[in-house]
Amino acid sequence: MAKTLAAALFVVVALSPVAGQQRRLITEDDLMAFVWTADPQMSPDGAQVAFTRVVVNQATDDYETSLWLVPSSGAEPPRQLTPGPRDSSPRWSPDGRTLAFVRAVEKEGKPQPPQIYALSFAGGEARAVTDLPRGAGGPAWSPDGTRIAFSSTTKDEDFARDAAASPKSDVKVITSAVYRSNGGGWNDPDRPSHLWVVDVGDAPGPAKARQLTAGRFSAGGPAWAPDGARVYYTSNPVEEPYYHQSDSDLFAVPSGGGTPVKVASIDGTISGPRPSPDGKWLAFAGTLYGTPERSYDQTDLFVAPADGSSAPRNLTADYDFDIGGSVGGDQRAPRGGGSGGALWSADGQSIVIVAGERGDANLVRVSVATGAVSPVYKAAHTVQAYTASRNASRLVAVVSTQTAINDLFVLDTAAGTPSARRITQVNDALFGQLRMSEPEAISWTSADGTRIEGWLLHPPDFDRTKKYPFILQIHGGPHSAYGNVFTHEFQWMAARGYVVLLPNPRGSSNYGQAFGNVIQFHYPGDDYTDLMAGVDAVVKRGYVDPARMGVIGGSGGGLLTNWTITQTTRFAAAVSMRSIADWSGFWYTADFAQFTPSWFRKAPWEDPADYTARSPITYVARVKTPLMLIDGDEDLRTPPADGGEMMFRALKYLKVPTVMVRVPGETHELSRSGKPRHRVERLRHILGWFDKYLQDKSVTTYDPR
Repeated sequence: MAKTLAAALFVVVALSPVAGQQRRLITEDDLMAFVWTADPQMSPDGAQVAFTRVVVNQATDDYETSLWLVPSSGAEPPRQLTPGPRDSSPRWSPDGRTLAFVRAVEKEGKPQPPQIYALSFAGGEARAVTDLPRGAGGPAWSPDGTRIAFSSTTKDEDFARDAAASPKSDVKVITSAVYRSNGGGWNDPDRPSHLWVVDVGDAPGPAKARQLTAGRFSAGGPAWAPDGARVYYTSNPVEEPYYHQSDSDLFAVPSGGGTPVKVASIDGTISGPRPSPDGKWLAFAGTLYGTPERSYDQTDLFVAPADGSSAPRNLTADYDFDIGGSVGGDQRAPRGGGSGGALWSADGQSIVIVAGERGDANLVRVSVATGAVSPVYKAAHTVQAYTASRNASRLVAVVSTQTAINDLFVLDTAAGTPSARRITQVNDALFGQLRMSEPEAISWTSADGTRIEGWLLHPPDFDRTKKYPFILQIHGGPHSAYGNVFTHEFQWMAARGYVVLLPNPRGSSNYGQAFGNVIQFHYPGDDYTDLMAGVDAVVKRGYVDPARMGVIGGSGGGLLTNWTITQTTRFAAAVSMRSIADWSGFWYTADFAQFTPSWFRKAPWEDPADYTARSPITYVARVKTPLMLIDGDEDLRTPPADGGEMMFRALKYLKVPTVMVRVPGETHELSRSGKPRHRVERLRHILGWFDKYLQDKSVTTYDPR
C-alpha cells in the first residue's frame, strides 16, 4: 500500500424511488426490513469479499446470519454462500481456496454449541472442523493453511462419557466481586477461554483439537507469526484484577504446544496484536492508564519487537484522537461480528487503522518510523469494520453514514490516486422509497467558553417559518460519541415532526484525552452545562417551540436525563432508559466493580456525600416533568432497581405523571440488538410519550389504571 496515500473520496450513490412512486417517511416497522452487512473479509488475492449478512426473521422474532460473496470489483451482485441461519465469522485460507466460519446448529430443537466449519470453493458442502463439547469460535488460519487456531471454554472433564450422568450442582459459590455480566448472565470462573489448534485436512469429519493455553486466566486472540511457529495472544494473569487499573499483556506460545512467554507489556491493556510481514514486529492497540487514574483512557497504536527485546513504542502519542474508536448508533449489525485492527503495509513501513475523530470513524495511516498520521479514508462516515488483501493493496470496509445503514466499499491503493467504490446496495430497495433527513453539523459555546459540537436533524419537510417540537438526545457512556452513523431512532423522530439535537458534551470520546476525562469526579457536571447551552443555541434559531421540548437518553444518557429533570423544568416530557438514579446502589449492583478511583474517589460508605450529591434521586422532589422509564428485565449493567424503579416509585409518590416500560428478557443492549419486536415496541413507546406531551395527541396508554 502506497505510503503517501491521499485521502480517499467518499462516493455518494443517489437512490431513486421506485418509478411512479413518491418517497415516504421512515417508520418504526422499517427496522424489520433492514439488511446489515458485517465482518467483511477480503480474499488474499483481493478479488473477492466474503461477509456476514444479517436479516430479521419476523416469524421467529430473531436475527439470521448467513455468509455471502461479492467480487471486489462490484461487477456482479453478491451471492449467497451458506444458508444460515447462524453462520458467521468468515475467514479465508491463505491460498484463497477454503473459507472457515462459525456455525451454530440445532439438534432436536435445542441450540448446540457453535463449531468451526470449512467450505471448499472446489465444491461440496461445508464440513465441521471442530466438535468440542463447549464449542469453538474466533478461527484464525495458520500461514501455511494447514491449521486453524481458535478459542474455546472446553475442559478435559467435558469429554468424559459419564458427564451427563453426573450433573454439576447448580448452586453458585461466588468469591469474585465481578460475578455476572450484562448479556452473559452468571460468570463461570471455572471456565476461562483458552486457545486451541486443529489440523484442517481432507477427512470428512472433525480432527482432534489440541489445547495451546491452560490455567485459570483467559487467553484472547489469536494471531499467528508469519512463519507459523508461534501464536500470539493477550491475557491478564492477575487474581481479582478489579483491585487494579485495567491491564493485559501480550504473550506468545509455540504453535505445537509449549510454555508461553511474555513478549510485550504496557501500563494498560493490549488488544488486536498483528505481526509485521517479516515477523520482526508486532502492532497492537494499547490503552495506557493514567497516574492518577482517569475515568477515560484514550487508545493508541503501539509497535513492539516480536522477540520482546525492547519496550513497546507508542506511535500515536502526539495524535490526540481515539485509535480503534467508533461512533454510537443503533444499527451495527446484530450478531454480525466485526473485524479490523492494525493492517501492515507490504513493506512494513506503515500501518492502517481506524480512528475516532470528532464524530467520524476514519481509516488513517501511521508511519512506523515517525508516527506521522495521514488520512486514508476520511469523510462524514463511520468505518465499522475492514480488512485487506494479502499485500494490502486493496481494502474493504463496512461504512455507515447518517442516511445509510451500511454497505461495502473497496479502496484500491496500488494505483496513484485511490478512491472508494461501493460494491453492495443491500438496502437500496427500501431506502429508495424513503425521505430522510440530512444532518446539519453545528457547534456552540458552553458557559465557560468551551466549544461543543453536535448534529441537528430537521423533519424531512422542514419549514423554517414554523414552530416545531424538539427532542434533546443524550448519548451514554459517558465516554462515547454521536456522529456520522445511521441511527434509526433519530431518523424516525425527525420523520414524526421533531427537531432532534445530537450533542457531544464534555466526556465524549473522539475529541481527545483531556476532553473525555474532564468530567471525572464531576459526572454529572460540565456535561449538563454543555447540553443546556446546546438547547439554548437551537432555541435561538427561532423554529423550536420552547414549550414543547423533550429530553431522552439511555445508560449514561439515562442518568443525565434523570439529572436534567431534577435541575430544570424547561422540558415538557422526558424518557429515561436503562438509567441510574442512585450512584451508591449502582456501585453495589452493576456488573462491573468500581474498586479503583475512576468515577469516584472512595467507596460509598467512605464518602457518602459525594454519591448523594451526584445522584438524581437526591433531588427527585424537584421533578415536575412527566417521565417515561424504559428498562430491560435482564439489564445487569444498569440494574433497574437502582435506576428506573427508584425514579418511578418516587414520582408516583409525588404524583408526577410517570410510567415504567419493562421489557422481558432484554439486557442493556435492547435498543441495539434486542428482539426485533421489542426494539419496535420501544420506539413506539418513546414517541407515544412525546406525542402525548409535546404534540397534545390523544394517547391513553399511559393513563393510570
